[in-house]
Amino acid sequence: MDVRFVTTIRRGNAPFGNYSVARVTDASTRRLDQVLLLMFQMAGILLRFRPSVIVSTGAAPGVIAIWLGRLIGARTIWIDSIANSEKVSLSARLVAGQAHVRLTQWPHLAEQDDDLGYIGAVL
Repeated sequence: MDVRFVTTIRRGNAPFGNYSVARVTDASTRRLDQVLLLMFQMAGILLRFRPSVIVSTGAAPGVIAIWLGRLIGARTIWIDSIANSEKVSLSARLVAGQAHVRLTQWPHLAEQDDDLGYIGAVL
């Protein structure tokens, strides 16, 4: 399987193996210029890599990857951070209806949302 990673960390390395890592700008909803730059960066990465599956765990880069990934026909999986124990993240709410699979790592959160799955601690 060909695996690629995308991160906002400068000189980020793959968490395991010798896999390709692309870097994108981190973005905040308060900075439209950052969001637009991130969208263009992510579009370029997705068009170059052409992933069949996108798995994301976070924030603006993950949301944009899920949205754009759907446009190119990729299957998409959102895993909300284990840190979100009281409510799902804004990002998880933004990918509702877009991600093919949305997971939480807390069973009580999955019970509150029919579109949110729980299969145990994932990360």
